[in-house]
Amino acid sequence: MPLVHVHMAKGRTDEQKRALLQGITRVMHETVGAPVESVRVWISEFEATEFIAGGEILADRRVRLAAEAAAAPAQQEWNEEGTS
Repeated sequence: MPLVHVHMAKGRTDEQKRALLQGITRVMHETVGAPVESVRVWISEFEATEFIAGGEILADRRVRLAAEAAAAPAQQEWNEEGTS
């Protein structure tokens, strides 16, 4: 009986989680031949403030990436005008 425990930050919809659980079950069946009925998959979610990777708290990383994405169009306009 394969057991798969997924740890991930909160923020996915129920539909996304359902697709993930079903997809993992299917892949376990297809790759290792486990009967679908025997595959067990569950998700444990954590807050973005409870995880760090590469020295950066996930919540801080999300804020930084959002700020960078917001600044990107302004930088692109600047470049398209030929003034940079």
